Amino acid sequence: MTSLEEWYKQMPVITRSYLTLSFLTTASCALEIISPFSVYFNARLIFRKLQVWRLFTNFFFFGHMGLDFLFHMFFLARYCRLLEEGSFRGRTADFFYMLLFGATLLTSIAPFVNIQFLGSSLTFMMVYVWGRRNQNVNMSFLGLFNFNAPWLPWVLLLFSVMLGSSPVVDLLGMGAGHIYYFLEDVYPRMSGRRWLKTPNALLSLFPRDEHAYVPPGAVDNQFRGRVVG
Repeated sequence: MTSLEEWYKQMPVITRSYLTLSFLTTASCALEIISPFSVYFNARLIFRKLQVWRLFTNFFFFGHMGLDFLFHMFFLARYCRLLEEGSFRGRTADFFYMLLFGATLLTSIAPFVNIQFLGSSLTFMMVYVWGRRNQNVNMSFLGLFNFNAPWLPWVLLLFSVMLGSSPVVDLLGMGAGHIYYFLEDVYPRMSGRRWLKTPNALLSLFPRDEHAYVPPGAVDNQFRGRVVG
């Protein structure tokens, strides 16, 4: 019990908050404290009935509390934490802005693909970004074959399809991840300019560590848009 408590307390703030909200929302639905029908994404109810909480709560529900739920919680906790402690180390505001950017992209597409819960897509976005930023990391799938980290979302997508799941949810996350990766890591190197800039309000809420890690080619907000690396 102590080790579990320590593991939880050692999580960085965004990872711990997202994992906690996801567990509490899904558990509350399982215990029938609240209904999934009160948290799912529905554009008509959001904009016509002003049920604006649905813009956020749909990212916290991960289905029935079974093996599939544990699978999603594992990937959320692992890759959210790897990003926050890795390429976003000391840059909590930038990481939170990445999640907001991804959530906005996914929300804008959701009405056209009839998806009510976007948490899995956002998790897949994190897996995609982590894979692209750790291209030399060697991984193994169930000990059957090895591959480099950028192939991880594709391997998971194939596995999901083999289990009978729709690929749309995963593909949406990969699409959002690719757009973020291009705008944040690729485009600044090509042009010396940056489209994605973390708002000052978030930087005030989550001050940047003076020893913050800035990936090569990324643009540091605190240095007037200069490309670092």
